[in-house]
Amino acid sequence: MIETLKSIILDFQEVELETGVPRHLKIRAVPGKATVCIGVRRSGKSTYLFQVIKRLLDNGVPRENILYLNFFDDRLHNLRQVGLGSITEAYYSLYPEKKNTETIYCFFDEIQAAPGWEPFVERLMRTEKCEVYITGSSARMLSKEIATQMRGRALSWELFPFSFREFLDYKQIDWVGPMSTKKRLIVQKAFEEYWETGGFPEVVGLDRHLRIKIHQEYFHAVLFRDLVERHDIPHPRAVMDLAHRLIDNTGSLYSINSLTGYLKSLGHKAPKSAVSEYLEWFEDAYFLFTVRIFDASLARSKTNPKKIYCIDHALVTSVASGILVNTGHLLENLVFTALRRVTPDIWYCKTKGGLEVDFLAQLHDRSPMLVQVCESMAEPQTRKRELAALTEAMAEYGLKSGTVVTRNEEDQIKIGAGKIEVVPAWRFLLTLPKS
Repeated sequence: MIETLKSIILDFQEVELETGVPRHLKIRAVPGKATVCIGVRRSGKSTYLFQVIKRLLDNGVPRENILYLNFFDDRLHNLRQVGLGSITEAYYSLYPEKKNTETIYCFFDEIQAAPGWEPFVERLMRTEKCEVYITGSSARMLSKEIATQMRGRALSWELFPFSFREFLDYKQIDWVGPMSTKKRLIVQKAFEEYWETGGFPEVVGLDRHLRIKIHQEYFHAVLFRDLVERHDIPHPRAVMDLAHRLIDNTGSLYSINSLTGYLKSLGHKAPKSAVSEYLEWFEDAYFLFTVRIFDASLARSKTNPKKIYCIDHALVTSVASGILVNTGHLLENLVFTALRRVTPDIWYCKTKGGLEVDFLAQLHDRSPMLVQVCESMAEPQTRKRELAALTEAMAEYGLKSGTVVTRNEEDQIKIGAGKIEVVPAWRFLLTLPKS
C-alpha cells in the first residue's frame, strides 16, 4: 500500500490542474484548524481545491509540498486495512528532509469515504507541520459530533452548485454595476439559460438530452453512494420511491405520516422511523432540504407539515415524472437554493389569519427577510392574495419591507408604513447578499 500511495502522490504532481471558474466562496485557512469544504457531490469541490492549490503554487509553494488524495480513487480501497497513518509514512519516505521543517499542504478529497478519518486528521494537525484541506458530501461534517472528535480543530464551509452570479462569471458576462439596456438584456437571456440548465458546473453548455442524462446519473449516485451504501440500507427500492415522491412534490408540504402511507401503498414495509431517517440522510447528502414552519414553539414547528426542496431546480425537471411539478414550484425551489447559499436559517410562515408566506430567512446580520414567490402577479386575485399574505406577515413580525419574486415582473407597492418590492428572479438573485 505504501508504494501505491507514493505513486498516487507523485502522479498528482505531474497533473495539469483544471481550476475552472473562480467561485464566490472565500475560504480562509485558520492556523491550527483543518479547512472543511462540504456540499453535494459534483458541485465543484475538487475543482475548488485545485483553485486553492493553484494559489499556493502561484505564491511560491513547491509542488512537492502538496499532498493530494481523492478517497474515491479505487487504488485506495485497501487503505482501511493498513490505516490512514500510512499516508504520512508514504509521503515522508519520499521527502524525509521536509518532516518538521517545511509546511506540507494536505488535500483530502471526499475523506468521509475513509472510516476513522477524524482522529487521523486531528493527529496530523497536532503532530505535523501542515495545513489540511478536506472535502466531503456529508452534512455530518458540520455536526457537533465531528467537532468533538476533531477537538475543535476543524472549520467547515459549504459549497453549492453555481449561483446565478457564478454562472454569469462562467459565461464571461459582466453583471456588476449599473445596468444599461443592453447589459440587462444579456443578463436576462443568460437567466433563461440558467433556468434551463441549473447550477451543476458539468452540465452548463450541454444540450438538453445530455444534461438530463447527467442529472439522472447524479440522482442515482446520491441515492446509492450517499444513502444505500453509506447507511447499508437493506431495501433500496423504498429509498428510490421516496426520493421520486419528494422530487415530484418539490415546493409542497409533506408529513412523515403521508410519506409512510405512500410507501405502504407501494408495498414497502418502511416504518415511520425509517422514513424519518431516510429524509435526514437526503439532507445529510445536501440533496434535499426540509423547511419547517416558523413557530416560537420548537415542538409545534417539528410536528407541523414541512416543505421539501431540491439542491437544484433543473435537476428536478430532469428527474421528476413531470406530473406534479409546475414552473411555480421550480421558481420557488430556485429562490430557496439562492437563500440557502446565504443562510441555513429559513422557514415558511403562516399569519394569524392563516395566510402563508413562502420564506422567512434570517440573514447573517440577524435581520429577517420575508420572500413570497409568485410566477406572475397579472391575475388580480393572485396579486391580492400574495400581497395580503406579505402585508399581514410584515405587520406581525414588525417589518417595513417584503419581497415578491416573479419570473419577469417588477413593481414597488407602498403599504401602510412599509413597501413591497416585486422583483424578477434574475434581479433578486443578483441583489441577494453574498454567501
